[in-house]
Amino acid sequence: MEKINSFLANMGRSVGKVVGSLYQAGRDSIDQVMTNVLPFMAFISLVIGIILATGIGDWIANTLSPLASSLTGLVVLSLVIALPVLSPLLGPGAVIASIIGTLLGTQFANGSIPAQWALPALFAINPQVGCDFIPVGLALGEAEPDTVEVGVPAVLFSRFITGPISVVLAYFASIGLYS
Repeated sequence: MEKINSFLANMGRSVGKVVGSLYQAGRDSIDQVMTNVLPFMAFISLVIGIILATGIGDWIANTLSPLASSLTGLVVLSLVIALPVLSPLLGPGAVIASIIGTLLGTQFANGSIPAQWALPALFAINPQVGCDFIPVGLALGEAEPDTVEVGVPAVLFSRFITGPISVVLAYFASIGLYS
């Protein structure tokens, strides 16, 4: 009987530790969401609202979409969208990429732009992906202020460099894909 009581006591302590750990993890998760994620989501909603309400998204998309008919134009498009100052503003909700993608999609469907440019165009309109989440990701990781000072520009400039490279690689990867 004593062995059974000892076993049940140990089992109870073990289950209690697991439940306690899970409960604390849940509390920490809710705290992170309330402290970091929700304010960021509110900010992004504001930026998306401003972009859509002012029509700046449509203007940028209509200005940049003619670049999609050549490799040079797509590289330039990628460079413009990946500008370190611009990409965190273009990234939220992928508003600009969605609008340009829709415009380009209709151009591809009409045959105005050959289908061979579809893959490179996809990479050209998306070099800003993730740039809007860098500060939140660093906050969730509880990064030191010095890390944020170095990390954010590092990622922004790396996307500025790798964006055009990905367009060129996508161009070569798409050779023969649509013939």
